[in-house]
Amino acid sequence: MDRLIYTALSGMRASMDQQRVTASNMANAQTIGFRAEELDRRPVTLRGEALEVRAMQQGEVRGADMRGGEVFGTGNPLDVALNGEAMLAVQAPDGSEAYTRRGDLRIDASGMLMNGEGLLVLGADGPISVPPGGQPQLSADGAVTVRDPAQPLAPATEVGRLKLASPAGSQVLKGLDGLFRVVGGGVLPADEQATIVTGSLEQSNVNTSQVLVEMIDAQRLYAMRSKLIATAGDIDESGASLMRLS
Repeated sequence: MDRLIYTALSGMRASMDQQRVTASNMANAQTIGFRAEELDRRPVTLRGEALEVRAMQQGEVRGADMRGGEVFGTGNPLDVALNGEAMLAVQAPDGSEAYTRRGDLRIDASGMLMNGEGLLVLGADGPISVPPGGQPQLSADGAVTVRDPAQPLAPATEVGRLKLASPAGSQVLKGLDGLFRVVGGGVLPADEQATIVTGSLEQSNVNTSQVLVEMIDAQRLYAMRSKLIATAGDIDESGASLMRLS
């Protein structure tokens, strides 16, 4: 009887893990550049001298669906959508270099170029700073130029270039903060051929209809397995009653 309960309990945990990932994807269906999270399930056993006859299933987010989202125009000159598989380098809260597809950029009060999450956007030489009062522009190759409104005929000055990183040949994982990092540490190389589309943003690649179906399936499986445990309890109680009568 305990084997039946153990199997049902493992399934309930799997359903809960799936619901957490599904809920996260649903909540980020409108987040710019978001990549849907994927759940990695695997059996986990305790190693020892005894024969391994059971394994509890454990789920963890280890990857993401890297398919591109729909690109739409905004008209904002600081909005960028990345072409191909390139990723935008940003400075994570811990100071490390991380990567994202989120391209809703802005200039903060101190003149630093940031994305919509408030993370510093990195160039080849680190964070990119824009002189006060300057009018920043972005070009297709990621160059950041600034014009002085007081001198409209003067040529624009390049103050930096977005680091458009290439994940090709490198293993990257998505962290709990939604940023991608190189497995084992390190940084991705710049992709000199990568380009951006200015005045546009890339939407989340979450398919809301599919996510809704996955959520309903996970809830149904959880209810079925919960009922299975209740049934096992009833059977066990009936067996105990028969033993008392005998």
